[in-house]
Amino acid sequence: MQMVAPEAVGFSSDRLSNIKGKLQDYVDRGKAAGFVTLVARGSEVAHFEACGYRDAENRRPMERDTIFRIYSMTKPITSIALMQLYERGKFQLPQPVSRYIPAFGKTKVLSGVGFLGQQLAPQDPPMTIHHLLTHTAGLSYGFFLDTPIDEMYRNSIFRSETATLEEKTTGMAELPLRFQPGSAWNYSIATDVCGYLVQVLADMPFEDYLEEKIFQPLGMVDTAFHVAEHNLDRFAKLYQHLPQEGGFREYKGAPNIPFHDYTKPAKAPSGGGGLVSTTADYWRFANMLLNEGEANDARILGRKTLEFMTRNHIAPDLLPLAIGPIPIPGRGFGLGFDVVMDAAQTGVLNSDGNYGWSGAAATNFWVDPQEQLLGIIMTQLMDNMLPFQQDFRALTYQALVD
Repeated sequence: MQMVAPEAVGFSSDRLSNIKGKLQDYVDRGKAAGFVTLVARGSEVAHFEACGYRDAENRRPMERDTIFRIYSMTKPITSIALMQLYERGKFQLPQPVSRYIPAFGKTKVLSGVGFLGQQLAPQDPPMTIHHLLTHTAGLSYGFFLDTPIDEMYRNSIFRSETATLEEKTTGMAELPLRFQPGSAWNYSIATDVCGYLVQVLADMPFEDYLEEKIFQPLGMVDTAFHVAEHNLDRFAKLYQHLPQEGGFREYKGAPNIPFHDYTKPAKAPSGGGGLVSTTADYWRFANMLLNEGEANDARILGRKTLEFMTRNHIAPDLLPLAIGPIPIPGRGFGLGFDVVMDAAQTGVLNSDGNYGWSGAAATNFWVDPQEQLLGIIMTQLMDNMLPFQQDFRALTYQALVD
C-alpha cells in the first residue's frame, strides 16, 4: 500500500481531516467504540486513520491493522469468485440452480396460507444462478418478521454450527421460497448458496478456492473465515447500538442474528457473511475492483465481466429496493453489489455508477469509477442507526478539489 499526500491525488488535506474529527466525536460522545477509515484514489491511499477503541471496556485502542467481522462485505468477494468460474465456462447465468444443486429442483414456492396451512406451488420460472447473484431467487434470511418463511429460517439448519456447507445448502432447499424467482428483490442467503456453487463448480472446498484464487494473489493475509489464535489480540470486540440509551454495549447475539464464534474454523464457511478482514486487506480487494479486475500483478477478473457485474440488473418494476423496512433509494443491484443509479436520490454525496456494499456490524465500502476513488469504513456495531457511514461518504467527497 502506497500512502501519498492528499494533494497529490486531488484532495485537500485540511478538508480530508474532517473525517477523523467527525468520527472521533462519535467516540467522545459514547455513541460508538471506534473506527478505521481509508480513502484512496487510483491505487494511492490519501487517508488511512484509526480512532477510538477496538475494546472500549479495556481502553485498547483501535489500530489500522485491527481485524473486523465484515459480515455481508463477504458477498462481493463470493460473487467475484463465482464469476471467475463463469469466465472459465463452468456455467451460464440463465441456467437453473438445480442443474448444479439438484435439491433446488424440488423447492416449492409459498403461494398463500389457508385453513389447512401453507399453500405451495412449483417454481415458475425455475430459480437461476442470475437470480442468486441478484437476490431475486425467492430466498430469505431469517431476520425478517413479515412472513412465515423467515420463522422457518430461524429454526432451520442454516443456524447450525455443526452442519457442513453442503448440508446447510441442501437443507435450505427444503424450505419454500417467499416468491416466484425473478418476481421481487429480497435480501437473502442467496450468496451463501453461491459459495456452495463455487465449491461444486471448482471441485474444491469453498474456503480453499477463495484463498488460492483471491486472497493469495491480492496479498490479503488477514482475511479468512476465522481469526487465527496468534491474531486474537487484534480482533475487535463486537458491540450493539442502544438508541434509547444513546450508547452501546457488547453484543451477545439476538434471536434474529445469533452470535458466531470467529475464533474457531468455520464448519460451513458462509459466502454471505462469514469473513473477517482488515481495512488494508479489503483495500486490496476494492483496489482490484477500481483497477478493472487487476491488482498486485494479478488478474482476478476480466474488465468486461466486472463492468457487467456492476451494472443494475433489477427490473424497473422491482425498484426501489429495500431491506425489510429500510429503503435503499437511488440504487439498483448488480451481481453482488449495490449500484448507484441516481446519486441525487441517495441522499448523500455520491456519483452515478458507484458500487459497493455493507456489513451487519456497520462496515461499508464503495468504489467510484467516475472519480477513480474508493472508501472503506470499519467498525463493529450491530443494529446501528447512526449516520456515520453517510458522514464518512460526504466528508470524503467534500474534500475533493481536483
